[in-house]
Amino acid sequence: QVQLVESGGGLVQPGGSLRLSCAFSGSLFVIYRMGWYRQAPGNQRELVATITSGGTSNYADSVKGRFTISRDNAKNTAYLQMSSLKPEDTAVYYCNAHRVLPIVDYWGEGTLVTVDS
Repeated sequence: QVQLVESGGGLVQPGGSLRLSCAFSGSLFVIYRMGWYRQAPGNQRELVATITSGGTSNYADSVKGRFTISRDNAKNTAYLQMSSLKPEDTAVYYCNAHRVLPIVDYWGEGTLVTVDS
């Protein structure tokens, strides 16, 4: 069974930076595509960024050039480095682990990021 635990959220001023971490417990971390999603109040959960086991990343247009997703396969951890944060980045950020054959998705409990002066 896979468990995901996010950390690193908090309150930051506009223009500031935060780094989120997602600790993966279970086996075969290396075969999962890891992702970050977010959900703001009143909105649906949306994709922020994903990274494959080989390191190929994908970003939502709204965060390109500001956020960087990475993973450390030796530590079973995924990261989201967020810079130039804006108030509209305020949301609960969720870590996702996705695999195929069979298709399985795991989610963390989320970590709140608030961007406010």
